Amino acid sequence: MAKSHANEDQISLFGEQELAEMASDPAERVTALRREIEHHTYLYYALDAPAISDAAFDSLMRELRELEDLHPELADPSSPTQRVGGFVGEQFSAVRHEKRMYSLDNAMDLDELDAWIARMVEAYGTMPPVCCELKIDGSSIALTYEDGVLVRAATRGDGTTGEDVTANVRTVRDVPLRLREEALGAIRAGSIELRGEVYMPKASFEKLNAAAEANGKQAFANPRNAAAGSLRQKDPKITQGRDLSTFMYAVADEAALDASGQWELLQWLRDAGFHVNPDVALCETPEEVHAFCEKALERRGQLPYEIDGVVVKVNSFAQQAALGFTARAPRWAIAFKFPPEEKTTLLRDITVQVGRTGALTPVAELEPVVVAGSTVARATLHNLDEVRRKDVRIGDTVIIRKAGDVIPEVLGAVESLRPEGAQPWEMPAQCPSCGSGIIREEGEVAFRCISIDCPAQALERLEHWASRGAMDIDGMGTEIIARLVESGRVSDVADYYTLDEVELSMLDMGRVNKEGEPIRLGAVMAKKLVAAIDASRTRGLSRMLFGIGMRHVGKTTAEVLGARFGSIRALAAATEEELAEVEGVGPKIAHSIFVFMRTPDNMAVIDRLDKAGVVLEEALSDPAEQLPQTLEGLTFVLTGSLTESGMTRDEAGAKLKARGAKVSGSVSKKTSCVIAGEAAGSKYDKAVALGVPVLDEAGFLQLLETGVLPEGL
Repeated sequence: MAKSHANEDQISLFGEQELAEMASDPAERVTALRREIEHHTYLYYALDAPAISDAAFDSLMRELRELEDLHPELADPSSPTQRVGGFVGEQFSAVRHEKRMYSLDNAMDLDELDAWIARMVEAYGTMPPVCCELKIDGSSIALTYEDGVLVRAATRGDGTTGEDVTANVRTVRDVPLRLREEALGAIRAGSIELRGEVYMPKASFEKLNAAAEANGKQAFANPRNAAAGSLRQKDPKITQGRDLSTFMYAVADEAALDASGQWELLQWLRDAGFHVNPDVALCETPEEVHAFCEKALERRGQLPYEIDGVVVKVNSFAQQAALGFTARAPRWAIAFKFPPEEKTTLLRDITVQVGRTGALTPVAELEPVVVAGSTVARATLHNLDEVRRKDVRIGDTVIIRKAGDVIPEVLGAVESLRPEGAQPWEMPAQCPSCGSGIIREEGEVAFRCISIDCPAQALERLEHWASRGAMDIDGMGTEIIARLVESGRVSDVADYYTLDEVELSMLDMGRVNKEGEPIRLGAVMAKKLVAAIDASRTRGLSRMLFGIGMRHVGKTTAEVLGARFGSIRALAAATEEELAEVEGVGPKIAHSIFVFMRTPDNMAVIDRLDKAGVVLEEALSDPAEQLPQTLEGLTFVLTGSLTESGMTRDEAGAKLKARGAKVSGSVSKKTSCVIAGEAAGSKYDKAVALGVPVLDEAGFLQLLETGVLPEGL
């Protein structure tokens, strides 16, 4: 607690005589302290009007904790002291929501927003009152209270089923463990499920990333990812240290509460003790809605938390019920999405990054600037053709944004601010890592280093092997790999399987402590790494083929090869013609595989992997666990982000393949269906042009649940 507070002379709900009487009865004193602390928590979070200092609040909490320790018979899981404790429960087990948590349809500009308003006018003859709320850029949460006590917290998941994160949500300070008694009378049943957003304030996000960078860990991309990741920590104490907050705004079943509409619901949530966003408005004309949206966009950068739009909802619950839902979203609400935030900054330099296949990628080194909630200092420029097309030069003032509010992107230069003498950028003639020559093969946009001994490629290959989609060696991050390479202990992926706990524990991390002594990796981390390396031995052929880094062989091709040949020896024995006949491979990829498998140095690494016990055969699934192959013969393409379910495209593809489908990376006339998430790109456009059926995320989730494409596709 750190807000300004009112007169501390009036800090208590109880008089001096009452307090004296309670002191002689521990049970009464504990009850009084709990009520007192809950009262001040409500003033602080729900009303933003604290009445006591942080020190006074801490004193009350300390006294309560001491009394509970002395009298364990008075323990209560809803006590304010139990935000972190032994209450772990069924963490991350599946939780079925009382009612489905729908997505929202988006209006990308005011014209689309007006079209939605016009549909409301058509339905009612006049515009119904609408509630306008800021669209918080966080992670959705569902809280269930029974008899006023928090019993469960769940993530959104796929909208129907989420994950139990109760232990972690209990650590979030503005989530009441018990609803205020004044609000209980409005609940028509014993149980009620309430919904909102968990978010991380901007200042907390910056502090978290600064700490991550100081410890050599990967920073979070944005506050939304940080909030979602913090909710899924195995240790609730880590969540507690992440400084999460909430804004609550919905009830799963309107019939469970004595409220006539959204505006009244928000007032009740505040009375019940929840943190409710104060920036809301009840609007009765399109002009009022426009004004709210425009003001929100203007204030976006000044708010202490991230927003990405405005949610507009028909206020009346009765009218909401009459309008109903589509397969994906409520008809009575829409999200007006803000345009991607754009900033200008200085292009300090253009450096070249060498990838695991030798590809040289130009990277913009920028004057750090905050865009869409996080600091951007680097952005890929993809290739020389892209640098020329955008005509960006060192010293330019450039415009940047985050594609999908996630990936930094250089849009172009402000030519009027170009410094005199700035020259067009050219790709260097030698590899910046090893000094070897570079080539650009006919028909390709990428330049490549021709040296197989290039250290940059080795580092990238080692990182790729350990990555989640490949062999998934948990904890084997960039810093540790770099230190292993620099020490000469690891030079290829087979070397991972010769490491032991003792030598890993003594690995010099290249930093010193306060006493000037070198910081070592340590025994705990070494033990975890060796366990992760051992676990990676059994990932199977497909993931090994993806991890080994053959040119042109991505995750999908590796899976096809694994299924077709079954073992590394069978694959190595295949002719170039046999490889080319495999569906999805073709002559170009076949040639790359054939050459790789007949390079002695490569086969020497594979032999060492074999001797180390790495499984070089495809793991066959148990027929009893296999889902009905209802999508066999169908080919799907995934594009955009599956933001509502939180699935990566790899995870979504795996679910389709589990039902027998094929997943391709490109759209053609043979494509059966395109799954289009948020910010779908050129693949969506091509699907429309070719007449290929398209499913949104809600349709995709329905497809996974039923195993069949919706009728009409």
